[in-house]
Amino acid sequence: MSTQHTQGSRAYAVTISLAAAMGGLLYGYDTAVISGAIGFLKTLYHLAPFMQGLVISSIMIGGVIGVAVSGFLSDRVGRRKVLMTAAVLFAIAAFVSAISSDVTMLILARVVGGLGIGMGSALSVTYISECAPTQIRGALSSFYQLLTIIGIFLTYLTNYLIQRSGSVAWDVHTGWRWMLGLGSVPAAIFFFVLLFAPESPRWLTKVGRIDEAQRILVRINGSSVGQRELESIRESIASESAASIRDLLKPGWRKALGVGILLALFNQIIGMNAVTYYGPEIFRMVGFSLNSDFEIQAFFGAMWVVFTVVAVVLIDRVGRKPLMIVGSALMAIFMALMGLTFYLHVHNGFWLVLFIMGFTAAFSVSMGPIPWIMIPEIFPNHLRARAAGVATIFLWGANWAIGQFTPVLLSDLGGAYTFWIFAVINILGVLFVTAWVPETKNRSLEEIESIWMASARGGSPAQREAHERAKRALF
Repeated sequence: MSTQHTQGSRAYAVTISLAAAMGGLLYGYDTAVISGAIGFLKTLYHLAPFMQGLVISSIMIGGVIGVAVSGFLSDRVGRRKVLMTAAVLFAIAAFVSAISSDVTMLILARVVGGLGIGMGSALSVTYISECAPTQIRGALSSFYQLLTIIGIFLTYLTNYLIQRSGSVAWDVHTGWRWMLGLGSVPAAIFFFVLLFAPESPRWLTKVGRIDEAQRILVRINGSSVGQRELESIRESIASESAASIRDLLKPGWRKALGVGILLALFNQIIGMNAVTYYGPEIFRMVGFSLNSDFEIQAFFGAMWVVFTVVAVVLIDRVGRKPLMIVGSALMAIFMALMGLTFYLHVHNGFWLVLFIMGFTAAFSVSMGPIPWIMIPEIFPNHLRARAAGVATIFLWGANWAIGQFTPVLLSDLGGAYTFWIFAVINILGVLFVTAWVPETKNRSLEEIESIWMASARGGSPAQREAHERAKRALF
């Protein structure tokens, strides 16, 4: 095996991470596009609150299935091929959504689109974490969330431009079709850039393609570090050759699974998607017009991009855990204040916009990007894709619940109690992160894995003592 590169190329690491992170464009596009279309669909098909929720949440049904199969498929054929399949599925779904003749056809198309987004959401960050140098793994993994937010902003802008292109009647019958159909554009971009991306070196090592894995690791890390990485990966895989996904239920790894699942849940249930999916409807509740609510959402999308860039800068400097604690506390405060504006019947929309701005900024530097980064980080090499898939199933399930039941909550409980529920959930998020979540900044994936392995397997007294020291440093 040759080692032609003496120094690693961060530019190469950044490039392939951006390629995988393009999956975030799909997730971001769908997250935002339906908020612009749902009002027109509601008028066209006379949708009750439950059916509004079903149209939005149907993509999460496909998402859960996509996540469930992604780990097993990627362990068989590789991360890259599954990500390319995800792009094709979403492109097909976007086209069928645009030409759908009734709400049933639209829902079925969105389920297919969900298959693609689910596979992409489970594997994009897994791929990045398996390729990225340890020192900048957090920043590179946060590219997925950054591309997601850029996708949301561009989609808000696109929705606004389409909505302004014709009359209300045109929007109801035709405009929403353009909104949904243009989803084929980010899907095509994602597929194209993956044509030039390598396979994950950890997956290549696992299937015995050692020379290929070494070339990629050396190009990313340089000769000496790349060789050490390869040996570390080989040792990890060799020691776990007889393991199965049931190992995640053993002591040590069981805690890793619990942390991963709860990170996934809190990423969704803290309230950001309620604002994202139903932003225009919420703004209209406090008196905004049809034109102004689209303008405000486009502004929020731009602000979301800015603060996600801030997260990219901070995450490997400040650390994952402090950002999540502070961000969740701030989100609880802003959600409580949002509820108060509805409780006091404040019809001046300035205050609601201000509080949503604060909530969005806090989310963008904490519970938005960080769970996506940490879920692949905390699982062992041989189970990473499958375990991340399990956690992401819960993420998509929670996403479905928010999409399905937010209009029901707003209709039955009103804005005040709906947002106060989210405030309480954010307080629970602070307690969870403080007590359970480890700090993974500046630790290799193999170092993190060794903590769970030692706990799961026991070991000699000396090994257990070393494990406890490492665990104290990690937590």
